[in-house]
Amino acid sequence: MPSRREFLGALSWPVAAAMVPACAMSPRPGPAARVRLDELRGHSGTPAEIARDESYWFAVQQSFTVDRSLLNLNNGGVSPSPAIVQDAMKGHLDFSNEAPSHHLWRVLEPRKETVRTQLARLFGCDREEMAIVRNASEGLQICEFGFDLEPGDEVLTTTQDYPRMISTWRQREMRDGIRLVQVSIPTPCDDPSRIVSAIAAGITERTRVILVSHVVNLTGQVLPVRAIVAKARERGIPVIVDGAHAFANLTFTRDELDCDYYATSLHKWLFAPHGTGMLYVRRNKIRDLWPLMASAKPRQQNIRKFEEIGTHPLANFLAIAEAVTFHETLGAERKEARLLYLRDTWAKRLARLDRVRLHTSLEPGMACGIATVEIEGIDTSALNGYLFREHRIITTGIGHEEFSGLRVSPSVYTTLDELDRFCEVMEHVVQHGIPKRA
Repeated sequence: MPSRREFLGALSWPVAAAMVPACAMSPRPGPAARVRLDELRGHSGTPAEIARDESYWFAVQQSFTVDRSLLNLNNGGVSPSPAIVQDAMKGHLDFSNEAPSHHLWRVLEPRKETVRTQLARLFGCDREEMAIVRNASEGLQICEFGFDLEPGDEVLTTTQDYPRMISTWRQREMRDGIRLVQVSIPTPCDDPSRIVSAIAAGITERTRVILVSHVVNLTGQVLPVRAIVAKARERGIPVIVDGAHAFANLTFTRDELDCDYYATSLHKWLFAPHGTGMLYVRRNKIRDLWPLMASAKPRQQNIRKFEEIGTHPLANFLAIAEAVTFHETLGAERKEARLLYLRDTWAKRLARLDRVRLHTSLEPGMACGIATVEIEGIDTSALNGYLFREHRIITTGIGHEEFSGLRVSPSVYTTLDELDRFCEVMEHVVQHGIPKRA
């Protein structure tokens, strides 16, 4: 007897589509959303020129429904979605609830294949190498738990990798007797070869897996993934790439990285619904990677074995399609140029001040649209709290053992006036400190 997934996979889209009224099939963007997308498509110019064209970015800003009484400079944590994405998700959710057991599995589940194709094209891989997951952590943990490791085997990462991923390796240490090795990397760093050398120095005869961030979540530092992968491949060591802050922030494809495993969240820089992510596994690596949740055929070559999570909200996954459309309408190069322009607008202004220290390189290609800033002599946690309590400015306090500071991550909807306000508050703190509370 075929499994439920095999049965559902056999359903053809035309047959499933015929079962529901056309009006219920898909949400459609409203007139305002269509006008804004048309406005974005109508602009011409190089990415650098468009990055400074405030009329273009005004149309982008109006595509979001953010609360302007708050100044959100923590888009690296999780981003708002534009209205067109929110509307699509709501439409799919409403449709799901009309007849869940039928609409979810017979109508909406097959449509994930369209989203899979879109993401694969955007990343530059085959659709049969692309799994749709809930976030970067899930995708990375599939990889971290998916390798067969023996007691005494070593896994190598840096001291600046994401805490959840380090905790995952720590759990494997406790359960499986492996050993986690962490190396320090320069902060900030203008020379990628220093990062490659640091990681290479941590490789031993017992190293079985390497985990690296494409973009370090703490500072926005870009790591030379391709060079690291090449160095590891010489020794037959697989590399898992944490792309949480790189995908849809930087412009790149899979072939430029030449990696075998890559996971990212889509609710950060792609602006997809919250709780969406993707996992890329090179086709010839799929069979030997165990799924995180049990699959009836765990050693099969099918990328979908990594999606076996039981009942799930398809509305979130299907609305990724609108996020991809919005991203492609902006243009990856334009978007990256704007994010870098916004970073440089505030970072270069503050960097001129005494006692201000950037933990992020501003050299081309060395970091993304995220940067971390410290005011020497000012407690980072206190500053982070003051910015929100007194000015409703949201930043991220970084308290790493090697450095501290505020991680600042504006997005495409952020205005120059908002960055000016942030800089004025920071300049006041540099000159006068944090005012004492009455």
